[in-house]
Amino acid sequence: MAIHRFLNPPAIPAPRGYSHVVETKGPSRTIYLAGQLGMTADGKFAGAPGDFRAQAIQCFENIKAALAAVGANFEHVVKLNNYLVDMAHLPLYFEVRDRYVDTKNPPASTTIQISKLARDGALYEVEAIAVVPEG
Repeated sequence: MAIHRFLNPPAIPAPRGYSHVVETKGPSRTIYLAGQLGMTADGKFAGAPGDFRAQAIQCFENIKAALAAVGANFEHVVKLNNYLVDMAHLPLYFEVRDRYVDTKNPPASTTIQISKLARDGALYEVEAIAVVPEG
């Protein structure tokens, strides 16, 4: 039995690559993941300086590892918050994200451009919320 229901009400403009509403049913655990930068375990940015794709892939790999630490995976993700320093990278973001999420039932999502992230050289940050069924 599915614990998530992904909806796009007809009264709201059709979304591009995300769901407007994700309903979850319990019993379940809610997992909040801190924002992840495109840094490897040794604290270095993935790829060459300015390589958005490499950083985005590393961000999603970091989310994947964080989810695995609590027995979850991307099918449990109900919300993504994305922070880009340049909205021109949005097509690359979609390309990378679509390798990890179910594109037929994508999580709810917010994407904004900001002037700077916490670390010099960071081009992208993602945080996630996952709901994992109990039992």
